[in-house]
Amino acid sequence: MGNDGYGLQLRLLQSWQLRRDTEILHVATRQQRLITALAIHGPRPRSYLGGLLWPEIAEPRALESLRVAVHLISRQVPGLLINGGTVLSLSELVEVDLHSLRAQIRELGRAGLNGNVFSLLQQLRDSDLLPGWYEDWVLFEQNRLQQDRLHACHLIARESLLRCDYASALEAAEAALALEPLYESAVGLLIEAERRQGNNAAALRAFVSYESRLKEDMGLVPSEAIRRLAADIALQVGEAGRT
Repeated sequence: MGNDGYGLQLRLLQSWQLRRDTEILHVATRQQRLITALAIHGPRPRSYLGGLLWPEIAEPRALESLRVAVHLISRQVPGLLINGGTVLSLSELVEVDLHSLRAQIRELGRAGLNGNVFSLLQQLRDSDLLPGWYEDWVLFEQNRLQQDRLHACHLIARESLLRCDYASALEAAEAALALEPLYESAVGLLIEAERRQGNNAAALRAFVSYESRLKEDMGLVPSEAIRRLAADIALQVGEAGRT
């Protein structure tokens, strides 16, 4: 096995997996946590990592646990870690799916829609960060990524609507609502996309569903803007029925 980071791929989305080319590499939970912390936070001092990963024990014991984890990783997966003495990091050659997704989200925010929208939406839908991990530092990153995914879906829906690409707008609005069912701005985009495709009945069903859930979950009513949008569509449906 080589002693560099070439061919290493770390998956943090949907499930944890480390591969070298086509070979799955098996490491214990303690080593997984350290590898993940370095992938998410970047290079960090040993003292920081000890406190992050073993907050319940005294610093000397935490640093000893860290030392053991580093030793095992270096033996099992040569080239993965860069040991800079007091600072540890992952090799820059390791491909991390979280980094790739964040790069696509940044590019979307910088350059707008470009390329296969549906492919990106599928990634945004299916990119939960480490489900089943409940450490505080992981929960924080899970929430941060979910917000980034939500905003990316919203941006795609809004820009697609402006481009009269109603199918993409609808898909993106639905993806946003899969992440946050009570995100009113995404509900508005979904209703508008349905309306512009001539699906007034579907638009009104989306509003009624949102109104019901908002009342049940939060005890609130939709904003005046979205109620006015629904009322306009209902008026169109009524006028069409009289002709």
